[in-house]
Amino acid sequence: MIDDTPLETAIAQGKLPGAVAMLSTREGETYARAFGMADATTGRPMAVDTPFQIASMTKAIVSVGVMHLVERGALSLDAPIGTVLPDLADNRVLTGFAADGTPQLRPASRPITLRHLLTHTAGLGYAFVQPEVLCFYQATGMPAPGSRRGITMPLLFDPGEQWAYSVATDWIGLAIEAATGSSLGVYLAEHVFQPLGMDETGFLRALPDNAARVHVRNPEGGLGTIPMFLGGGEFESGGGGLISTAPDYTRFVRMILRGGELDGARVLKTETVDEMSRNQVAPLKAGAVGTSMPEFATAFDPFPEQHSGWGLGFLINPDQGRDGRSPGSLSWAGIFNSYYWIDPKADVAGVFMAQMAPFADAGALGAYAALEQMAYA
Repeated sequence: MIDDTPLETAIAQGKLPGAVAMLSTREGETYARAFGMADATTGRPMAVDTPFQIASMTKAIVSVGVMHLVERGALSLDAPIGTVLPDLADNRVLTGFAADGTPQLRPASRPITLRHLLTHTAGLGYAFVQPEVLCFYQATGMPAPGSRRGITMPLLFDPGEQWAYSVATDWIGLAIEAATGSSLGVYLAEHVFQPLGMDETGFLRALPDNAARVHVRNPEGGLGTIPMFLGGGEFESGGGGLISTAPDYTRFVRMILRGGELDGARVLKTETVDEMSRNQVAPLKAGAVGTSMPEFATAFDPFPEQHSGWGLGFLINPDQGRDGRSPGSLSWAGIFNSYYWIDPKADVAGVFMAQMAPFADAGALGAYAALEQMAYA
């Protein structure tokens, strides 16, 4: 039996309204517990299967989905993606702004590929991360939330030259739709969710009544909720639109831990998972994310002391993690303070889900670290 007192203490000390934590090995779940409330304003309790907006934890799932198409030869990692997505065919790089605020642009030196999109080296960005993107939209008109225009922007650099966290996985979702003629949600349901038994995961038009609410800390130290919902836009967001549960996501990370298979259902070939788990961006350093909207997301670098890499959909820490994970482990997070890691070497994976804004909340990070320490104790 796992002693989870340190995790319980960390959640209390971090003043989180609620959370769900799970651990798993290749053979199955080893720990699952819900803490606190799904809605602090009503007192509704958290359950292990409470739905969450998993935000950018969607990216790993969509990356798996597109690699299924690469296996079948329906998409290529290194061909120009503009043949599939004409909006990405003739890219221009933002070089600055004129005195009147007009964006200054030049042609990109090479085309964007699917590999660039999967590794966040395409040159795209996020308005809440890079000030240049926010300035571009302020100069040309702010896009509506969830609109396709909100992922349409000039490049910040030539493809392959730098690493920058971005809307790239939204474009991967659109590439899946273009290559299959299916909606992203229907495609993922057939090729990922149904084979893995992820029955509570999908793109929804509204937040379910039983879902955890997004919480914020008020100046007096209490908690309130905000009506923030990342779905329901013009397209199903491959970069952050899924609703899921901790048990469902744990099944997904177990599949990666097992090399692409779970309970007899093979989603990817083992060699494909191996390729996704290999650092694709050396000598670039990956993982550090800035902010231009600190009320939405604070700056974050999960391993500032390491020269982290990026695979085809995952952050990769090259050295031993401070809280226990092995070199070569895979991880990432969602903007409402949900997190996961996958450690094939030690045969352990962890999922921690909370719903707090802004991202990188100190209390949530402390609890996530406590879960990881607990897993390796």
